[in-house]
Amino acid sequence: MPARSFDISHKTIFFVASFLALLWALYLIKDVIILLFIAIIFMSALSPIIDKLESWKIPKALAIAFTYVVVFSLLGFLVSIVITPLIEQTSNLVTNLPQTLNKLFPDGSPIDKSVIQRELGNISGNALGFSLAVFSNFLAFISVAVLTFYLLLQRERLDQLISQFFVGQEERVKKISRRIEDKLGAWLRGQLVLSFIIGSVVYIVLFFLNVPYAIPLAILAGIMEVIPVIGPIISAIPAVMIAYVSSPILALIVAGAFFVIQQLENHIIVPQVMKKAVGLNPLIVILAVSIGGKLLGVAGALLAVPVAVVVQIITEGVLKEE
Repeated sequence: MPARSFDISHKTIFFVASFLALLWALYLIKDVIILLFIAIIFMSALSPIIDKLESWKIPKALAIAFTYVVVFSLLGFLVSIVITPLIEQTSNLVTNLPQTLNKLFPDGSPIDKSVIQRELGNISGNALGFSLAVFSNFLAFISVAVLTFYLLLQRERLDQLISQFFVGQEERVKKISRRIEDKLGAWLRGQLVLSFIIGSVVYIVLFFLNVPYAIPLAILAGIMEVIPVIGPIISAIPAVMIAYVSSPILALIVAGAFFVIQQLENHIIVPQVMKKAVGLNPLIVILAVSIGGKLLGVAGALLAVPVAVVVQIITEGVLKEE
């Protein structure tokens, strides 16, 4: 049988090289892409509010500015309520950390407390690194706010710009774009409501059970709610461990309470709040979170579901006529 020969043209080599170069360039600017994607999510969530204000004959720029003032005012109000007790309880948690570790891991246990204390000491003692992290996150927050503002302002022009790359498919592309925007907005609004509900319920439960550090533990539960499947489990671990320091029985009660909260969340709260906003298969969600966390860490895990939503909508739009 004669040997087969493969003729690779210069165009093929150039295309592959260009594609790999594009992937490498995207990797180098991945932080910028993440910020832009977050801004798109916020734009999608705020768009219905802007559209409603515009229907009242309010100019778009003024409608966006008014929405920003309301949102930042609410955030400032919430922060002012929880910031003082949060700082106090978090400070007490750090101060009492050695005693807590001694109770959790007594002498003779397989866990080396000195390693844990040393690592936590390095984190809390690195004031410069902490300050830089706070400053970096603040800049990222400002960047997302500015990007979101301009995305809202130029929303229609962006649709026209994107559709120009798909000659003959302009309406279809616009329809897919709107579907993505609707889904991303619904996801973010649903997640904010879920985080608030879960955080509030966890705080009430821990407060009445007299578990120390209820506020930081409740805030952690609300934040981790954004990470599907594994987030609620992760947030329950420190609460159970801290309750165990007071009493093993209290730890069992806290664990049971978190289990009940998670069951109510899975079967009642999430279906009612999300209203099938994203409609992703649970297996796809787990895989997306795992892949996102592996590639980009915490940010990847947090953004895994909205990315999967975008991929699903684009795939459906390409594979079938809408």
